[in-house]
Amino acid sequence: MFIERSMTRKVVTIGPEAGLLEAREAMKTHGIPSLPVVGEDGVLLGIVTDRDLRSALPSGLLTPEEARREHERMAAVQVKDLMTRDPVTVAPVHTLQDALILILRAHVGTLPVVDEHRRVIGIISLRDMLRAFEEVLGLNEPGTLLCVLADEHPGQMKRIVDAVTEEGIRLGSVLVARDWERDKRAFFPYLFTNNTIRIKRRLEALGFTLLNPLDWYLKPFRAGP
Repeated sequence: MFIERSMTRKVVTIGPEAGLLEAREAMKTHGIPSLPVVGEDGVLLGIVTDRDLRSALPSGLLTPEEARREHERMAAVQVKDLMTRDPVTVAPVHTLQDALILILRAHVGTLPVVDEHRRVIGIISLRDMLRAFEEVLGLNEPGTLLCVLADEHPGQMKRIVDAVTEEGIRLGSVLVARDWERDKRAFFPYLFTNNTIRIKRRLEALGFTLLNPLDWYLKPFRAGP
């Protein structure tokens, strides 16, 4: 899925000459953790985050006089003094997978979306991506997530999908992960039903092992040293 379909298009931005207190108020008013910093032509210059602001804010342990002096100092600080210049960005034709990898590597929560001239046309956040993945995987409809363990052989997913289809169950999605054990795969079909007794029995009869998805995730932690 392309970022253009999932990004937030109404982006709150700020200019480089704006004050620190103005940036803090904008984040508070709009409930956002960062602000792209743009020039008059809309070209991205940098980004300022709530973390940047917190690092510049005075300590709560200051005396009233010290707090007053710090407030005056903050009033003189401009966004350009704190912003991260040339931040990591994405284009609208990038995929959600591209954005997720960049966010994890850059240790950030949001990415500005820019056009070929580096003008800001949107912003993509982890919340936007979770919402998009929820839609793609069909998780916004009531259903049941199964965890099916299988040997790592070709055709295993087809066997699972065929069994689900032959039971007349609608399939929302199937995620696949390498299991904690060697030569095993974990399949996570999301079924649009809460009545899973028959399909579980059928899958077990086919030689698959079924686990609670949470138990699978916690398996290495419960194994101990």
